[in-house]
Amino acid sequence: MDDNRFVRQLLTEIFKREADFEVCGEAADGHEAVSAAQSLSPDLVVLDLAMPIMNGLDAARRLRRLMPSVPLIMYCGVGDKFVEQQARFIGIAALISKADGPGTLVGKARVALSQRA
Repeated sequence: MDDNRFVRQLLTEIFKREADFEVCGEAADGHEAVSAAQSLSPDLVVLDLAMPIMNGLDAARRLRRLMPSVPLIMYCGVGDKFVEQQARFIGIAALISKADGPGTLVGKARVALSQRA
């Protein structure tokens, strides 16, 4: 879930190319992300930190309460110690910089899903 349509489309295409992933939805803001996750019941949720209406940390807090067993990954452009601390506190499986690229995201998504089982 990312507020940038291009980034959402890129990530969707990257995950669709992976045989072991199926994209069930996407959202442009945090509120939409929580709503979509509730209705779609995904196995994994990828959130951007900087989203309108509700940021990624707030969306993650809500998702953690609503779907405690679903791994959450934060894919963000910027991060700092506060974001890292909050991510750990919330129980986000991985905090990945967009500078690391989508390959890192896919790898961490696999790890998060394997640890869920």
